[in-house]
Amino acid sequence: MDDSKIGFSEATESYDFLKQTLREKQALISHLKPSATAIQRANLQLEVAEIMIEIAENGMPEAAWGLAKEAFTIYLNADDYEAAVNALDCLYRTELPSSLVALGHAMWLSVTYPIDPELSILMMKNLIDDTPDKSDGAAVAAVTAHYIADLRLADEKRESVMFLTTNMIAQVAERHSDVKDQTQLNFWIDKLELNDPNKFLPKLSQVIDAIVAENWWFDKDELRSKLPIN
Repeated sequence: MDDSKIGFSEATESYDFLKQTLREKQALISHLKPSATAIQRANLQLEVAEIMIEIAENGMPEAAWGLAKEAFTIYLNADDYEAAVNALDCLYRTELPSSLVALGHAMWLSVTYPIDPELSILMMKNLIDDTPDKSDGAAVAAVTAHYIADLRLADEKRESVMFLTTNMIAQVAERHSDVKDQTQLNFWIDKLELNDPNKFLPKLSQVIDAIVAENWWFDKDELRSKLPIN
C-alpha cells in the first residue's frame, strides 16, 4: 500500500472534520439564546477562531482575528486573565500584522498575573521563536520563563518544567553567543544580568513596550490595581 496515499487520506479526513466542526460551532453562535452569558459567547468564538487558524483558508485568519479579539475583550472585562491570554495567543497565531502586538499583551499579562505558569512560559517561548538569534530579548524571555517555573510551580511539576526552561536558556545562549558549556553559560548570564529578577524583569518590560509601541489595548495601571494583595 502507498504510504503517501494513506497520509493524504488522513489529511483529507482531518480537514473535513475541521470544516464540519467549524460549521457546527458557527451554528451554535448564531443560535445562542438571549440568556447566554458573554463568557459563553466568548468561549464559542475562541473555539471557532482556533479552528479557522487550523484550516488556514483565504480570509480565515482575518475572521479568526475578529472573533478572538472580541473574546479577549470579554475575558478581560470579566477579569479572566488566563482566558484572555489564550485569546491573545490565538491572535498571535493568525500571523497578521498586529500579531506581535497581541503577543506583547499576552506576555505582560502572563508576568503580571499568576495565571497557569505553563501558559506563561509558552508566551515567552513564542517571543524566543519570533526573534533573531542575537536578540537580547530572547535571552530575557528565556530566563523569565525559568523564573516563572521556579516561582509558581511546586514538587515534581516544578522540577520537570524547570528542566525544560533550563534547556531553553541553554539553547538561547548557544544561538545568541555560541555558548557551549556551563562556564560560558555562567559568564553569559552574568554579562547580560540575567541572574537577578530586579534587573531582567525591567528589561522584559522594555521588550514588551517596544513590541506594543504604545498600542495598548488596556490600561496597565488599572489592571495592576486589581492584583491581589498578599
